[in-house]
Formats: sequence, structure tokens, C-alpha cells
Amino acid sequence: MTSPPGRQGGAPAAGAPAAGAPPTQPQTAAPPRPPAPPAGAAAPSTVPGSAAATPPPNRAQYATPTVAPAFRAAPTTTTPLPPPPRPPQRDLTPLAIGAGVVAGAVIGATIADYRNQRRESIEGGRTVYTEPDRIIIRDPGGQTYVRGNDLYRFRYGARDIRTETVGADTRTVVIRPDGSEIVTVVGPDGRLLRRIRRDPAGRELVIIDNSYRDPQSVGGFYVDAPPPVVNIPYDRYIVDAEEASPDVIYQTMVAPPVQRINRRYTLDEIRYSPNVRMQMPSIDLNTINFETGSWTIPPDQAAKLQSIADGLNRAIQANPRVVFLIEGHTDAVGNDVDNLSLSDRRAQAAAELLTQQFGVPSENLTSQGYGEQYLKEQTQGPSAINRRVTVRNITPLLNGGQASLPPPPPGTAPPR
Repeated sequence: MTSPPGRQGGAPAAGAPAAGAPPTQPQTAAPPRPPAPPAGAAAPSTVPGSAAATPPPNRAQYATPTVAPAFRAAPTTTTPLPPPPRPPQRDLTPLAIGAGVVAGAVIGATIADYRNQRRESIEGGRTVYTEPDRIIIRDPGGQTYVRGNDLYRFRYGARDIRTETVGADTRTVVIRPDGSEIVTVVGPDGRLLRRIRRDPAGRELVIIDNSYRDPQSVGGFYVDAPPPVVNIPYDRYIVDAEEASPDVIYQTMVAPPVQRINRRYTLDEIRYSPNVRMQMPSIDLNTINFETGSWTIPPDQAAKLQSIADGLNRAIQANPRVVFLIEGHTDAVGNDVDNLSLSDRRAQAAAELLTQQFGVPSENLTSQGYGEQYLKEQTQGPSAINRRVTVRNITPLLNGGQASLPPPPPGTAPPR
């Protein structure tokens, strides 16, 4: 029997009003396991974050500019997050397409296999759960983060992989059959500094420059930013891949931020700061069925990624420096640590499949799991709406882009 993505649940959920609805009550961060809504209070059915559910009845195509809800409070511990485990050298070897490995594990592995290998420790006031290829960090305030490594995805179809030390930095070079190279530079603290594509002639294209760190960020990974003001139509801010046309999917992938971007953000700030990510429109896909506890995408489910892959390839062809975040989200069923790990593995598996089956360049993708932290349907039970993969273009956030705002709704003037 199969279950949709995220059947296992995830990390702490936070309540939020319906997508696009003007906030009428204070927003507060929920504890790691939030209680059910009080009697008589209707739980919101959707929140901004990924795929678009059906807009509420009688909703106007354009609404008065609204503020997206804040999901989480700032972390209690503000030191940098510990880095993910570096892949052992035996795992940094080329893999043929279809080599029987998915998301860093042999096909058929389940989250139970990693639960049995997990080690728990306390570091700097945080609880850290270490798996062979990931770590999960729980802040004393209840916030939980999972950290993996994109290097695993770059192995597929590679001709050779070499690792070298340059000063205090570690450089991993993935050489492809055509002679092109993907260079990943990591600092001594394990933080990604740069990702570069080098063509066979030696010309370099910097895809991610992560060397900048703003002094306002918390520990280099969290930005306490206000929720973005959203002026675009509901169904173009959070797009349902099942209902959208190929053109709408592509247009969403290349759409500008919903408000002006005032500075560059690091990849970690984007991963772990929801109000930063939510400045970009997103596309949701919640129809992929996984085996319970597994992240392998069955062959009969792979075709559901076709429209996403077509849009990604079209966007990357137009701008070879574009970077997309592939997010994994779960419902609230199951152990939160298990499910945060599971959602991250499913996001990685989706990114791998986009590369292996549909030819999406792996260096233009990054993946991240969020467990049940961003529920669209406020329920602790099984929910197909909450089990989803989300895709969003994060390039303007990485580059501090000053892209033009979308046209304002009639009779309104969005702030500049």
C-alpha cells in the first residue's frame, strides 16, 4: 500500500490564517507540538507556502494588498548552525544514472533504517540528531532544522570527482563526460561559499556566491524579517501544478519577487527564514505517492514531475544562473525528527529525478525538507494538502535582485 508524500509527519507546525487573508489576530509561534484549535475556532484551511488550493468562494481576483502570515519566532540560540556531515570519500564517487541509489541511500531504504543509526547529542544548548548523511538541530525555543549536502546529487552521470584543499576552504570538482565541471567551494565551518559551472573551454559561470553575510542576520542562518506584502492574485502567488498550464508554471518560475528585495541573502538564510522565502511565488505538487517511510519515487509517479521539469529547463535555458529551491513538506502524522529527515530525503529524491529523468541541471537546484512546519491545512491528522513538494525560484533572493514588481491591482499602488 502506498501513501502520499510526508505520510510520516514532521517538525513543529505553526498556525496561520488562510492564504491571502488579511490578518485579524496576532501571529504567534507554536511549540514543537501545537495543540488542536480551541473549541469553536475554525482552523484555517490553507496558508501561503507552496501549492495553491482552490481560492475561497467569492474571492476577488485581486485583493487589497495583504501581509502574508508570520510562521515562526526567531531561534533562541543565535550561534551558527553546525554543518552537515561531509560525505565520506567512498560516497564521493561517480554514479551511473539509475545506479540503484536515491537521496543518498540504496533504493528500498526507509526512515527506520536511519532512525536506528541516529545519534543524539547536546551542542551549544541545542539538541543535535546526527544521521550518516544529515543532521537535525532542535533549538531550545522549539525550532527545528535539517541540514543535508547537495554534493550527493552531483555524482550522477559524473566522469570523475576530486576533492582538494585550497587554503582553509575545501573544493569539490565534479567532472562530467563532456569535460564541463561543477565546482563547490565550502569554508572551514562547512558553509557553502560558491557553486561554479566551468565549461570545457575553462569559462566559469558563478551560480551561487554565498560569501556575503549580512550583520543583521542571526547566526548567519536566520533573518527576522516581516512577512511580505502580497499584491498579486491568489492563484499566481501559490500555484497548483495539477491545475496550472505549462505557461503559468513557467511564468511563476521566472516571476519577480512580490516586493522589493533590499539586500542579498545567503542560501542558509533563504532555507531557514520563511518570511524571506515567501517573497517569491511558488508552485506546489501534492500528488506524488511514496511508500510509507520511503523517499523512492516509483516509476509510475515520475511522470507527474514532467510539467515542473519542462518549466525548470525552460527557465534555466533563459538564465543559466537561475537557482530553484525544491522543498519537501509533510503532514503532522508521526515522529517529528523522523519526518523532518524524511521530508528532506523526498525533496532530494525529487531533485535527483528531475536531473536523471528530465535533464534538469543539478547545479541549478538545491533541496530542503521542512517536515510539518508549514501546514496548509491545520490538522494533526493525515492530509494530502500538507504532503507536497514545492518549487520556487530563489535567484533574486541570492542576488539581492531589484526586479520590477508585478503590475498592481486596479486602484492600488504597491509600495516601492
